[in-house]
Amino acid sequence: MPTHTVPSRTVPTCTVPTGTPGTTAPATVGIVGLGYVGLPTALALAESGHHVVGYDIAADRLAAIRSGAVDLLPSDRARLDRRIGTDLLELTTDPAALAAAGTLLVCVPTPVDHHLVPDLGPLRAACATVVAHAVPGQTIVLTSTTYVGSTRDLLVGPLADRGLVVGRDVFVAFSPERIDPGVADHLPERTPRVVGGITPECGRRAAAALLPASAAVHTVSSPEAAEMTKLLENTFRAVNIALANEFAGIARQFDVDVREVVDAAATKPYGFMAFRPGPGVGGHCIPCDPHYLLWQLRSGPVAAPVTEAAMASIATRPHAVVARAREVLAEAGRPVTGARVLVVGVAYKPGVADVRESPALTVIDELRRLGADVAFTDPLVDRLPTANGPLDSRPDPADDDWDLVITHTLHRDADHSWLVTGTADRPAPTVLDAAYGLADAPNRYPL
Repeated sequence: MPTHTVPSRTVPTCTVPTGTPGTTAPATVGIVGLGYVGLPTALALAESGHHVVGYDIAADRLAAIRSGAVDLLPSDRARLDRRIGTDLLELTTDPAALAAAGTLLVCVPTPVDHHLVPDLGPLRAACATVVAHAVPGQTIVLTSTTYVGSTRDLLVGPLADRGLVVGRDVFVAFSPERIDPGVADHLPERTPRVVGGITPECGRRAAAALLPASAAVHTVSSPEAAEMTKLLENTFRAVNIALANEFAGIARQFDVDVREVVDAAATKPYGFMAFRPGPGVGGHCIPCDPHYLLWQLRSGPVAAPVTEAAMASIATRPHAVVARAREVLAEAGRPVTGARVLVVGVAYKPGVADVRESPALTVIDELRRLGADVAFTDPLVDRLPTANGPLDSRPDPADDDWDLVITHTLHRDADHSWLVTGTADRPAPTVLDAAYGLADAPNRYPL
């Protein structure tokens, strides 16, 4: 596990608003990794008039971007249509092209493996590439969520081995990504960024580079402070989602609608932030990021029992969906073996086609292992990998008879009316509302 020493220094924190004089970003920005973070970041910078060099090791990803076959918000898709093929957006698999950029942003995935241990392979490889092609005068900003101290371990030390002194020859900072896929109100330029530089000049240069595609830049005293900021943000969400799920079970015990309780509590103008229960947590952040902190703390004297309990609770949530499905089926006199079960929505959140870490994967695999005949429908996901091979989405699920329908992800533009009113040929089915989104369904069971 990485160890490092943080130099003692004091740098006052500050927030730089959009339009502050003297904060002009370099003309050319290199984006290392064009996934769900890198591509929207690249588009926002290109939209602000910068020449963007987008580098990715996957030629098929670049081909998908050029053809428009990528999952983007409508506004980002319009940006892609405007910029693709122009001088402002250059896509390449050649890392040598990064030398032309005044600023480099590292935006690669940081997943965890099946044992919940951080998989640092992509990040290490990306940082090694950046270091190998770094040139004097560049500003290098790591944005991928990772452990505290990673900026020094993966960039500062290797750059020094090349003879490049950070703060004099090159400038290094950490600025955690804040991309919220599928949410138009959270575009990069509407979202503040946090920046922590190795030196004050590193922080200033990184802030200036990020400002054109940010609502504001808040500077902290070190990259470690910025790294921990991201871990706190997503651990906060994990803990509160686990609490909301716990209260959902408590509310069901007392025959109370947990949605009504959350809505009522949210009327308090201070001291409360609404989190909603659901079938579990998926995606690239909440199921993964807190484990970077827990992993780093394992060899030290400091414990994180609240975080550990929250992550354990989140991990068991899909199994709770399966257990509740068996209860609902049993109440109807139907064993799970041979039961026809439909899962509505398998993406990890509404509005995206992303199934990474989706709880639906566990729910489907476990129900199939128990002998259920499981299908799914999702307008954004055509095919889903499962333990027993791929499943294809059912385009017209209302035309079939189901012993149980489980709501997992309710996309905003999808038609779910048949779950409430039924059809001309069939009554509304029995629904296990794990998404807590069908208040009016006549045969609804809460999770």
